[in-house]
Amino acid sequence: MYDLLEYKGWIIVGVFLFLFGLERLKPAISLPLKIKDHAISRIFKNLGFWPLNMLLSLSIVLPVSAYASQWALWDRNSSILPSYINGWEMVFLDILILDLFIFWWHRTVHSIQFLWRFHEIHHLDEHLDTTSALRFHFIEIFFSIFARALVIIICAIPFYSVVIFEILVMSASFFHHSNIKFPSRFESILSKIIVTPSLHWVHHHAIRKDTDSNYGTILSVWDRLFSTKSPTKRYKGMKIGVEKMEDTTFLRLLVRPFLPRS
Repeated sequence: MYDLLEYKGWIIVGVFLFLFGLERLKPAISLPLKIKDHAISRIFKNLGFWPLNMLLSLSIVLPVSAYASQWALWDRNSSILPSYINGWEMVFLDILILDLFIFWWHRTVHSIQFLWRFHEIHHLDEHLDTTSALRFHFIEIFFSIFARALVIIICAIPFYSVVIFEILVMSASFFHHSNIKFPSRFESILSKIIVTPSLHWVHHHAIRKDTDSNYGTILSVWDRLFSTKSPTKRYKGMKIGVEKMEDTTFLRLLVRPFLPRS
């Protein structure tokens, strides 16, 4: 477990750098003209969220998850589960449970206005690439970890499964926010199983009915299962962001959720 924790950060950074480089070699969609002159400042603005959220992860997210795993409501070695579900089968089941949780949490932050004020910061980005996956307000993450802790306790999810899931969920987030051009046939097949850029870009479409769809993070099956998949297809020129709103500076993004709305 300690080895996995030690390598977790390096794996995530490695995936980020690989996809960040690939999308610049082979971009799917060019930067909009209105932000092309500010491309570098946009990247650094998004990267500014990373140290804040990494500090939160080390100080709260991981400790709360580890603590929750010690307070499971039932014993995994009991006869509740079939004997053939063990080892990596159990880890796979844990990942399914946690991915389903994050799907419903994502729907929740879009549905409850108070939580949307924080999640909106992520959606105000007017172009998508791997750095968009880092752009989450730390208060949103703070709330999500305690909601996830309940799932960990109820489902008796061990800490090592949580760490594996965090590696997968961050890698998936970098991937589906990325601006990498894939062969359309390949991405179409892949999207039947996992969330791909073409699916997630529609979620960032600056049209609210599309924003409130395609909630999946790792697996795309949840949106089909719960009828939240948008029929819209990604296209060049698709406006990214929040309907009738514009992006702003890093500091203003941090305080925006706390400001009164007209």
